[in-house]
Formats: sequence, C-alpha cells, structure tokens
Amino acid sequence: MTRLLRFLFSETKAETQVHQINARRQELARLDDSALKTAAKQSKTMIETFAVTAVVVARVLGFSLFEVQLQGAIALAGGNIAEMQTGEGKTLAAVPAAVWYAQEGQGVHVMTANDYLARRDAEWMGPIYKYLGLSVGCIQQVMTSEERRRAYACDVTYATANEIGFDYLRDQLALYPKDQVHRGMAVALADEADSILIDEARLPLVIAGDQESTEALAYRVDTVTRYFRQFHHYVVDEYGRNVVLTEAGVAAIEKAFNCGNLFEDANLALHAAVQDSLHAHALLRRDVDYLVKNGAIESVDEFKGRIIQDRRWPAGLHTAVEAKEGVAPKMQGRVLGSITMQNLLGLYPKVCGMTGTAATQAGEFQDIYDLDVKVIPTHRPVIRVDHPDLVFRTKQEKERAVIDEIRRIHETGQPVLVGTASVEESERLSTGLNDVPHQVLNARNDEEEAAIIARAGERGAVTISTNMAGRGTDIRLGDDVAARGGLYVIGTNKHENRRIDNQLCGRSGRQGDPGQTRFFVSFQDNLLVKYGIEDDPRLRRDPTDIQRLIEGQQLNIRLFLNKYERVTEGRRRAMQQKRQGILDGTFPRDSELERLVSLSTIDDLWSEYLAAVADLRGSIHLVSLGGGDRDPFQSFYRFGGFNAFQEYIKRVHTLFEDLQSRIEEEIPIRLAKAETSGIDPTQRGSTWTYMTTDQPYGTWMDRALRDFLKNRKTVSGVSIT
Repeated sequence: MTRLLRFLFSETKAETQVHQINARRQELARLDDSALKTAAKQSKTMIETFAVTAVVVARVLGFSLFEVQLQGAIALAGGNIAEMQTGEGKTLAAVPAAVWYAQEGQGVHVMTANDYLARRDAEWMGPIYKYLGLSVGCIQQVMTSEERRRAYACDVTYATANEIGFDYLRDQLALYPKDQVHRGMAVALADEADSILIDEARLPLVIAGDQESTEALAYRVDTVTRYFRQFHHYVVDEYGRNVVLTEAGVAAIEKAFNCGNLFEDANLALHAAVQDSLHAHALLRRDVDYLVKNGAIESVDEFKGRIIQDRRWPAGLHTAVEAKEGVAPKMQGRVLGSITMQNLLGLYPKVCGMTGTAATQAGEFQDIYDLDVKVIPTHRPVIRVDHPDLVFRTKQEKERAVIDEIRRIHETGQPVLVGTASVEESERLSTGLNDVPHQVLNARNDEEEAAIIARAGERGAVTISTNMAGRGTDIRLGDDVAARGGLYVIGTNKHENRRIDNQLCGRSGRQGDPGQTRFFVSFQDNLLVKYGIEDDPRLRRDPTDIQRLIEGQQLNIRLFLNKYERVTEGRRRAMQQKRQGILDGTFPRDSELERLVSLSTIDDLWSEYLAAVADLRGSIHLVSLGGGDRDPFQSFYRFGGFNAFQEYIKRVHTLFEDLQSRIEEEIPIRLAKAETSGIDPTQRGSTWTYMTTDQPYGTWMDRALRDFLKNRKTVSGVSIT
C-alpha cells in the first residue's frame, strides 16, 4: 500500500510539473535567441531548465516535446528508470534530463546500445546542447586516447557502456596521470537500460595482455574428443546444459595422453581442457550460439540475436570452439583487469535510464540498483491487438503453423515481422517460405539492419529476424498499411524473461498505429526443455506463469550472488584506490622510479590474483561435476551447493590477504633490481579488451532453479504436479 501511494503521489507530482513546464515554455518562446540563452545560463530549477530546453528543441530541431516526453525526462532527473514504449521519442526525452545533470559540471555519460547510435545521437542532439552553452562528445571504438579524453571532458558524452568500461580498465593500468582518459564518474543515463543493467549486468569486461600461448593443449585435446560418442564417452544431462565423461571417456583420455589418473591435481589443466572441449562439441551449436565469420568465432547475443563485437567465452572454452571449427585461435592473454557492467554502474553516484520494457523487472531494478521504475503513458492510446498464444505439441508442428500463418497474412498485404530465437531457426523458416518474397535479418547480415528495417513496414513485406530487429530504430508503416491492420508480429518462442517477448511485441503499434501480435509455442521449446517442465499442464492455460516463476527465482539467485560479489568488488576498489593514490601522488613515493615500480608490481600481482581466483572457480566447478571420485552422476548438492560458494568466498579472501602481503614484500625487491640492473618498469607488451560470457553453459544456479521448478507444488494457486 505504501509503494502504491508513493507511486500515485509521484504521478500526480509529475503531471503538476509538466503543467508548470508548459506554462513557462510558452513565456520563454516569446524571447529572442539572446534572451533565451541568458535565461538558460540563469536557470536554477528543473522546471526552468526543462522549459528552456523544450523551447530550444523546438527552435533547433523543429520538434515540440510531448507531455509524455517531459514526464520521461522528469523521471530521469529524479534518478529513476523511465519505461517509454517504442516510438515515443526516448532519445529526445533524455535531453532535458541530461541538460539538468550537466549543469553540475561533472559530466553526463549517455550510454547507448552501439557505436552508431552514440554517434547519431550526439550529432542529432548536439546543436541543442551547444545552443545552451554545453559541450557534447561521443566515444567511438576507433578513437585515440587523446580523442577519448576530449570527449569525456565534454558536459555530455554519448558512448556505449562497453567503451566506457574498457576505458576505465585501461585507466587502471596507466603509469602517468596524463595517460588516463576519464575525469571521474558522475552521472550515467542508460538508454536501453534493461539491456545494460540486466541482460549484460553480470558480463565481465576484460583487459588482457601478452603471455605465452597455451592454445596447443586445446587443439591436441580436440583431436581426441571430436570422435567421442554420446552415452559411450560422455553423457549430457536431461536439460542439455551440462556434459560429463563416462568411465569409457576417462579411460580414452588417460590412454591418449598417458597421464595416469585424470582427476589428480597435476592433470587439472588437461581435465579443464577436456571439459571445455566436451562443452564445445556437445552443447554449443554453430548458427545458434555462435557463427564462423571471416575465419573467426563470433558469439551471438542470446537476447538480441546480434553478433557481439569483442565478446568471448572464458579462455579455455573459446579456444575449444576454435579448435572444433578449425579456425586460427585468438590470443586470450593474461587478464590484467576485469569489471562487470553492474559494478561499473556502481561507480556512478547518480544512475538513471530508459527503456521500452522495464516494469516486469521493477523488483530487480529496486533491489539491486535502488532504482524505481516509472511507467510513462503513451502519447496516443495503444490499439495494438495481442492475440492469445497458440500452443503445439512439437516444434515441427509449430513451424508448419507459423509458415501457414505468414502465407495467410501476406496474401492480405499486411506486413509481417517474425521474431525467432536463433540464426538457425530464422534460416530454416526462410527455406520453408521459398515461394514468398521475404527478407532475413540475423547476425550474418546485421550490417544491413537499417535498410531491412526501413522496408519492414511496407505493404506485403515479410521480415524474418532474430530478436535484433528494431532496437534503436522504428518500423514505420507504409502507405495503406494501417488500413490493413498495421504490422503483424509473430513470435516463435517464449523467452525466460517476459521483457524479451514484450520487446518484440513493441515493434508493432507505435504512436497509436494499429498492429497485431501472436506467439506460437511448442512443448519442445527451449524454455520448457531447459527447466524440465515441458509437460507442465499450466502451459495450456498461460505460458507466462512459467516465465513469472523463472523470473522470480532468477532474481533471488542474483540477489544471493550480489551479496557475495559486493565483498569481492570492495576488494577490487580498495586495490584500485591504493594504486590511484600512488599514481596521482596522494600516496607519495621517494622517487619517480619507486612510483613506477610500485605501480607495475601492483599490476603484475593483481593479474596473478585474478588468475588464481579463476583457477579456484574452475576447480570448484569441476569438482561439482562429480569428477572427484569418477562418479559422473554425483549430485551437485553433495558437494555443498550454496555452501561450496561460501567456501569459494573464504578462499578468495585468503588469496586477497596474500596479495596485500606480497605487494609490500615485492616492491622493495623489484626496486632494488631496477636500480642495479637498469630495468625499465614502463616497458610493457600490448593490451586488448573483450567481454566474456562468465557462465556460458549453465551452472549450479540453473540446476537449483530447475530443481525448484520441478519440486514446487503450486504457483499462483495453479497446481503443477
């Protein structure tokens, strides 16, 4: 009741503020440019700032900000997540809030989905900021350090969250203050906030450096495991998310490598390489989880269906996939630093964001980020018709029905957008529609997205896409299409999170346009198979029941992990603060040489600490698979489940204490060597950055959730078993 009253009060307050802004902007609209710029400089309140900005938007771009856009801006300025539907003008709604925050003089980072949108939005909105006396910049992947420094020095900086994070990691390795490009974190305004704060929140950003290549082992292992047969050499769990060796598989490895007992500590590297290879062959699927493109392995984002630039799986698994596909390995390198997107956002004193789909994750935004979700009404009523789901017994029956539906709708001239779960599925449907003119949009041709989307709303258009379609761009209806019912969206799968499905539906019915949506679901879909509930009778009533339950349990697990990660992140920040103090002179050293040696020593030992933590995490994972006593069916819970994680945290704590002691011991030793031998501590190899999918093939978290779903008796009063 308290939350409801607070929500109602805030909505009433926002409406009052919009009326005040509109009244003031009518007065300001009478001023000439000189007087308006003076008013902008003198504005001290949000009402005045928003009113001035609204007038400037009209003069510079010729657009009049809608009341709902002002409501969105008010939500952002209040440090909230604003849910605004597709086509409601989120990009423009962010400007008044960015201007308000920028007046504090510490810089605003507007986080976009990709480099193109960062450049487009900075160029499009730039004249507004400049009119108001504010500077604007954007970060692009190809920029030099000096160009990045100038962009971050601007009042408003548009950039992807990845680039901001990579620059932060590079700054943590700088040997001189002048080499750092950030001036500090002040305000983060996340466009597509659901993607940044939830979908990619736990993905580590990594900076790595040169080290001796270790890929040879993975390729040697692949020559053996590629001939392994399921059920004889290995088994895959009933959900298709884990794979372990059988006795025959263990014997084959021990014979091929003449290594003795595979499960002895001395064979940990071999055991890990074998496990990675098994996962690569048995669980990761070409054209679903990754593509082979231009002689390299390209990861596909499971939420959007796009190729994610510079994203890799953990080192051993990525190399195993490269060996499987026979492509040249990418050097993984020694990890020098890492930070998750969630922890990167934690560096900002002020965070806000906007997205078309946030309400279903309101609890997570509140519990993890302490951010409220404000649902902004649409400028025009939504008249889109969302039809009930159609449920089929098999995937084959479902796909036949989808193809029949596409043909039926196409004959009417109504455009169709089909959202699929993978490149493989999109191309399979395309083959079945060889008699219907259509476009396919997936990770193979993502550079053609803008052109394909531009035609997707035309009369008779059929577009088969992965979930990438339309993020950051609108599908506009062609002539006579509205009279034919608008865009018809077909979803071929339900996802673990309702928000992903809602994103697809949101491609249709923008700005009061007509439209229709319908999902086609089968008992063999991944959502049901993964969690072992494909026979759940609730599916015939409402598939979203399953999604709600999964969302709730995933949130509980993420909150559990977040509690422990805060401790780990606290240690990383403590080490970073120590290093920064040495870098900028807050913690002075006796000589320039001692300062450089101290910094390089911290960097080297921190890298070793990260490697030790990764090895510890990997060893616990292998033990949890039952390898310790060669029982491949050993229950994970016998190893301890959550207790195993607690033990992991204890060991990490011990490793960190050892790190601190070693740093103090190593610095004088290395300084003495540098003074006597003339070693230059500034000499380093090259570095590079990438993202890594930390848990690419399911973990104990998946198992805990599956067990919960199978054993729970009721959900929302509906019997499960």
